[in-house]
Amino acid sequence: AQAGQSVLLIAPTGAGKTLAGFLPSLTELAKRQKRKPGQARRGIHTLYISPLKALAVDIERNLGKPVEEIGLPVTIETRTGDTPAHKRQRQKLAPPDILLATPEQLALLIAAPDARRFFEDLHYVVLDELHSLVTSKRGHLLSLGLARLRSFVPGLQTIGLS
Repeated sequence: AQAGQSVLLIAPTGAGKTLAGFLPSLTELAKRQKRKPGQARRGIHTLYISPLKALAVDIERNLGKPVEEIGLPVTIETRTGDTPAHKRQRQKLAPPDILLATPEQLALLIAAPDARRFFEDLHYVVLDELHSLVTSKRGHLLSLGLARLRSFVPGLQTIGLS
């Protein structure tokens, strides 16, 4: 990942794939300079895609706790079909550093008129449980979403977890 290449991590459940998948993002975010007053807001830095909304919520908790304990200045939020409209609107105006979403939410985000601005600071896409998406319609939807993201951010790196 540090060499600018995409990565696929394959390991048994409980081996630490998810945290390992976020390490490049957390390292970059920890080194990033704070936004100065009056400076334009940044878009999201890392997009995590999960096939299950419950998994995204679990990851928010499991990633948020160490980030908080270490004291990293990183914001993490979920965006699923259950996310209230007011929170979705706020996320568009003030995006978190790491957004945890589903393939369907990615499709909605890239269809928005301001999608290019929203994703212009995107560095990483972490794809969890990739094996469960690849052969389904949701996998095709995700593939189209990734192609669109690459048109916004040509140097985008992906980290697949399976």
